[in-house]
Amino acid sequence: MNLASLLDQHPADRVALTHRGEPTTYGELRAAAGALRGELHTLGLEPGDRISIVASTNVQFVTAYFAVVGAGFIASPLNPRSPATELASEISSVEARAIIVGPAGAASVRELERSIIPSVEHILVPPGVELDGAQTIGEIGGPPIDVVEVADADVAALLFTSGTAGSPKAAMLTHGNLITNLDQIAANPGGSIQPDDVVLCAIPLFHILGLNAVLAVGLRAGARLVLVERFDPASVLEIVTEEKVTIISGPPTLWAALANLPDVDSSALAELRRGYSGAATLTRDVYDRVKETFGVSLIEGYGLTESGAALAIGADDTPVGSVGKPLPGVEIRLVDRHFDDVYIGDEGEVLAKGPNIFAGYWNDAEATNRAIDGDGWLHTGDLAVVDDDGWLRLVDRVKDLIVVSGFNVYPGEVEAILHRHPAVSAAAVIGVPHPHHGEAVRAYVVPEPGMQVEEDDLIAFCANQIAHYKCPVSISVVDEIPRTATGKVRRRDLRSSV
Repeated sequence: MNLASLLDQHPADRVALTHRGEPTTYGELRAAAGALRGELHTLGLEPGDRISIVASTNVQFVTAYFAVVGAGFIASPLNPRSPATELASEISSVEARAIIVGPAGAASVRELERSIIPSVEHILVPPGVELDGAQTIGEIGGPPIDVVEVADADVAALLFTSGTAGSPKAAMLTHGNLITNLDQIAANPGGSIQPDDVVLCAIPLFHILGLNAVLAVGLRAGARLVLVERFDPASVLEIVTEEKVTIISGPPTLWAALANLPDVDSSALAELRRGYSGAATLTRDVYDRVKETFGVSLIEGYGLTESGAALAIGADDTPVGSVGKPLPGVEIRLVDRHFDDVYIGDEGEVLAKGPNIFAGYWNDAEATNRAIDGDGWLHTGDLAVVDDDGWLRLVDRVKDLIVVSGFNVYPGEVEAILHRHPAVSAAAVIGVPHPHHGEAVRAYVVPEPGMQVEEDDLIAFCANQIAHYKCPVSISVVDEIPRTATGKVRRRDLRSSV
């Protein structure tokens, strides 16, 4: 089955997308995707060719995505706000034959030296976007094309990720991977979306959370997606109220931004049926703020690009702090450094297996073999514990582990302590070389507005709550913590500044 077939399952007059107040029905979306497929075919593109999509969270992106995968091409969604050099590297690494560029990506693509992306033969833009050498969608011609048949093992999308370790790589997600994960999410008690739901999509669609766990999950159910291109908490809250949004999924940073708005209307989420948090660990502080402000009990999920989006999702009865239990069809093991299963309550690396696990990294067999072992287990690089009732709780990333004099220090634990200090708005922790202890803990903090942070005070604050070897030996006050588009701390950026 082709992933794009999920659009065919709903009445033509049902609204699929709302963007800036304008509705697009399922029938209109199918027609637009079919017309673009015809134009791509006219250009001589063939099944298996890679097409990069450089666009924001809007109707243009959704149309392009389902046109590309529906024709049997491979979609490579990219961050439209990436610098030209990064885009060039990603486009070249997948050897894209075409690029579809929205207004948000035009500036960066305009700076691209075409000589360093030799595989690209065609650049397509929607009407109104000016880009030298580009062809305008709708003016290329060619008859519309229906969704083509594909095999489950055919690659549908290439999504860039840092993987379970190392530098960004293109993860190969097949039609079978993505469709299976949609079915797994729908079968989970905490993950079901109904046709009458209104789903907020304010997450970048070049990220697996937005692409499959929000956009595709909503469209599979026949729900209405409200697309937001750029996240501004005050504007988003207005949109949520006006559109009577019933489902919101997003990283903890999204929820924290909404709950921390000054003079926020506590009834703004009155229509909300479920709120989901994913892509980064949900702290108890953010959970409590959202609960106190809006009366919403967040459901936490867990997954990664390599799993097609989700491995586990909580439900209404899931204990706070847990990401739930494995989705139907997903196997999970927790192992020690010798790859032996750990005891209940002990920390172990999460290994996962199932039909939603990706097919490997594009043109990188070595990285693929590091990520997926000979028995088909994906080594996620995440640490977790499981309790007697089977609830899974994330601890930290294996690769972010700090070892001080032989003792393990998990950044998340230290960050949680720092977040308790009233003068700290945000915090991140890394390990730095130490001549006597191997590594030491270094923290970066952002002060609350109008407040000052004293290094000695923060170190003493930590020392009163955690073991001495876990305490930061130095603290840097910064204006912001570098994060990915979905709120994860970019620790490699912090390490490079040391």
